[in-house]
Amino acid sequence: MKTLVRGLLTAMALIVVLAAVGWLALQRKDIPYDSLEAKYDSPASRYMDLGGGVRVHYRDEGRRDGPTLVLLHGYSASLQAWEPWVKALADDYRVITLDFPGHGLTRTDQGYAAGREGYEVVVDQVTTRLGARRFTLGGNSMGGGVAWRYAMAHPERIDALVLVDAAGWPSISKDRPLIFKILQQPLGRAILKNIDTRPLIRQGLQSAYLEPRLVTPELVDRYVELARAPGHRDILLGLQTGTNRVATPQLLSTIKAPTLVMFGQQDKVIPAADGQRFASAIPGSTLILYPDVGHVPMEQIPDRSVRDLKGWLKAKVYIPTAATL
Repeated sequence: MKTLVRGLLTAMALIVVLAAVGWLALQRKDIPYDSLEAKYDSPASRYMDLGGGVRVHYRDEGRRDGPTLVLLHGYSASLQAWEPWVKALADDYRVITLDFPGHGLTRTDQGYAAGREGYEVVVDQVTTRLGARRFTLGGNSMGGGVAWRYAMAHPERIDALVLVDAAGWPSISKDRPLIFKILQQPLGRAILKNIDTRPLIRQGLQSAYLEPRLVTPELVDRYVELARAPGHRDILLGLQTGTNRVATPQLLSTIKAPTLVMFGQQDKVIPAADGQRFASAIPGSTLILYPDVGHVPMEQIPDRSVRDLKGWLKAKVYIPTAATL
């Protein structure tokens, strides 16, 4: 009997040791900004100090005398998400993209208070300093939520609004990726903070993009590594707590800017029904639903989605005149 007990105790001790070793093996340290900039900075990259320890990474590209478009990325993404659209739009439009605090190459001081409503302030500061007095504002996912809230707060600056699988309604997709389900729980956020999340990020990206071929090792590396910039993990986890202003028909009915709503019908992050709700609530808006497309149409079907955007802008917003033909 004593031998059996000793054997069980030894086995339990071994399990604890192996669990501790496994936990330590999963730990991942921050990656210095200098290293990340060396890898992900581009010739178009610029940086702007906004005060309060915030140094925003942005790009200001395209036709300098053309109408201005400002594009906002989603949760845990970065301005790279818009690269296919920027390339296609650059001949006719000035296109500004930026990394929100906690994302991409944007730096913040330790203890930066994360909040999506604060991102509206960042958008206002960056566009004002760049001299973009009026612009079309587009956003995907979380960035779409920032976009419609900004359009409500600053209608005098908005030529048009483009919502691409935008966040805002309180509904939750039953098929959302596992990583989002874990992030909703306090214990899950604590566990994910310092461990290697690569498998979960890969699974989440596959759910968002739908097509496995699009989820390349380079794409997974970018999401994993940029999330490990100093302070980013705290901000990303902080965005999963607290309250945010949600969309309601009454709120959205006050938006008067021409609005284009684009949604993938197979979106597993935000249900496509939310796109229909945006279109129904915002007066005069245009809705485009894409069959067999997921959460990021601008990356999954860049050619088709940007063609639809350009056609809508020319028909509804920047209508050519005799002087410009």
